[in-house]
Formats: sequence, structure tokens, C-alpha cells
Amino acid sequence: MKRKSDYLQWNNVRFVPVVHGKMEFALEVRKQFAEYRPELIAVEYPSTLTDKIIQGIKRLPLLSAVHYEESDGVFTYLILEPADALVEAVRLSLESGIPLHFIDRDTEDYPVDRTPMPDAYALTRIGYHRYCAEYIREHAEDEGSREDVLREKTMAYNLQRLNNTGLKTLFVGGIYHFPRIIRLINMPQTEVIGIRRRGGIGLSHIQADSSREILSEMPFISAAYENYRSAKNGILPDRMRLNNLLIELAKKELWKNDKEELSPVQINILNKFARNYAIATGNLVADFYQLIVAARGVADDNFAWEVWNLGSDYPWQTSDPEIPVIELSGDDLFLNHRRVRLHRRIKGTRKRLISVPVKRRKREKEKGEWKKGFSGNYICSYPPEDIVIEGYGHHLKKRAIEIRSEQN
Repeated sequence: MKRKSDYLQWNNVRFVPVVHGKMEFALEVRKQFAEYRPELIAVEYPSTLTDKIIQGIKRLPLLSAVHYEESDGVFTYLILEPADALVEAVRLSLESGIPLHFIDRDTEDYPVDRTPMPDAYALTRIGYHRYCAEYIREHAEDEGSREDVLREKTMAYNLQRLNNTGLKTLFVGGIYHFPRIIRLINMPQTEVIGIRRRGGIGLSHIQADSSREILSEMPFISAAYENYRSAKNGILPDRMRLNNLLIELAKKELWKNDKEELSPVQINILNKFARNYAIATGNLVADFYQLIVAARGVADDNFAWEVWNLGSDYPWQTSDPEIPVIELSGDDLFLNHRRVRLHRRIKGTRKRLISVPVKRRKREKEKGEWKKGFSGNYICSYPPEDIVIEGYGHHLKKRAIEIRSEQN
């Protein structure tokens, strides 16, 4: 009977199957790299994109997108983000000076794959080896599409070629292809015909607003991973703890901006709702969308906005990149994204009763005081009233003169 770890080793090749765009697998790549100490690193990228991918990864933590136009006019985009396992493998190669090989096939018109994967957070509970072994057991007999078969034959051929060098090779690739690559690598393979050179490949800096929408991981988690990687924070990032931290920071921002405070009961309800929502969708930990929905449910749109604003903020941005800037949306990348509309309440001024300053009316100190100053031989005049009366008198005088003139 094979041990779980036997699935990850073939002669000189150490397999590191991953789920793309998940922080837990990027952490596992670092762990496997430290344990195996490879002499070669192979990744599931096509060799036709080598130069642009390496250039983009060297820009990290600034975000980049490799893009090109296929023969049918469709544009393809490859987002290079720090919490992706393949990106981490390339960064480790560049930092350590270990030779790097891109061994995938350049395939056009590749179908959009929305195959659900087990929650990556399971790695922290059952371990990486068991995760991979269970996936292989469930999908050992799966047959891929024609495009998948061509890609997997190409990767198996290149891995056999690297194995023949006698050097310890670390291969990082998608776990979806892993069961079939295991079968193919034990059979002689020939090189698959495919695109050897591609023109018109571009590299662009991802615009700040786009980074809030198109990253595989929540930008808040990607930032935490980058901080950990750059040794600014030595604490191993944990998805559940990061979600709790995000809620706590959003709670403080709500108090700062709106002077509203959430009670511990509300936070407990939020956590319970988010957990149940995640379990109902086949996950162990709530994703970004589920956190926003939970935040709005226990409080209001203002709190949900604070969660979104902090969670979608990627701190490494620049207003003057050395390469062109590209603006992308989830539709451009065929992401299965979900929308939530937030209507923030505008903070108004508080209304309260205040006394209006008025000039107090003078009053007699004693009754008849003001009358004592008059002897009865004078006229008491009130100027505003006098002006009106005199004005009316002038009008009558003028009108009388006009009538008299007409009669003459």
C-alpha cells in the first residue's frame, strides 16, 4: 500500500499539486521548497510567456497582468499576484538562483473551468499530503478534455526530460491535472506539437480599482501574505484569523466614521452566519462575498462597506508605473463573480433645540413711568409710521396736481 507521501515523488521529481490562487498552497510551496532543497524548479506555465511572466513577477508586490490576443481575436489575461502558488515558485527560483523551467503547453481556446475544489483551508486541519491523496483517490479515473490531455502530455514529457538530468526537481502545478500526469509519467512520452513562439505579448500594471475586483484572493489576505513573506510579519497567516482581523478593523472604522459601535452579540451572530453560509456552499471558511453579506445582515450597509473597503484594498500601488496601466473587470477574466449593492447612509448634522438670541423688549420699571414725561402739549411720533403716512400724503398731493392739470 502506498503511503500518502509516495504520490508526491517520482524518481528525482517532487510533485507539489496546488489549487491556483490560494494562499495555503503558496505557503505549502515554501514549505516543500525548504524541505526538498531542489536543484531545478518546474512550473505549469507555457514557455512562450517566460520573459513577460518573469518580468511581471520581479515587479511584485506591484501587480501585473500578462496579456495577448489569440488567433480568434479573444484576449487572454494572466494575473500575477503574490498569494498564488505558481508565482511563489517562480519567486523562490529567482531569489535562490535555481534554474527555472516553464513546462506547460501554450493552448488556445482553452475552456473556462469552474470545477469546484475542496476548501484550501482544509490543509491547516488534515494536512497537505492527505488533501492530495484524497483528491487523487476521488479523481483517479477522471478523463480531461482534449486540451487537458495535450497539456498533460506536454508536462509529463518535460518532467521526464528534467528527471533524466539527475537533478532534484520541484514541480508546481494544478492539482486538477495531477491524477492524469501520474498515469502519463510512467509511460514513454513524446513531445507534443504546439505553439513554440508567440508574438504580441504585453505586460501591464493593474489599475488600483481593478485590483479590488479581479484578484483570486481577497486583497486583504494577499497583503497579509506579502507582509509575511517579506518578513515584516513573522506570524504564519491564517485565513480564519485574517477574517476576524478584518471584521475587527472594519468595526473600528465604523466607529471612527459614523460613531456607531457593534455589540459583542452582533459580532457573534456575524461569525455564526458567515460560518453557516460557508458550510452551505461547501467551504470551511467564509469568503470575501460571504463576509460582506454577513456584515450587512447584522448591521447595515455602512458596516458592509467598511468590510469591503478594507478587504479589497491592496496597499502596494503606484501612480507612475514603468509599464502601461490596464483596467480589467471580472467580466474580462470570465470570473464567476457575485455582485452586492451597498447603499451607504450619508451622515447628517444632529438636530437640537437652541435658544435664539433676540433683543429684549424694554419695559416700564413701574406702571405709568413713561407717561410722566409727557405734559400733553406734544405729539408722540413713531418714525416708521410717520414715513408711511407722509409718503401717502405726497402721493395724494401729486395725484391732485395731475387731476387739476387735466381739467385745465
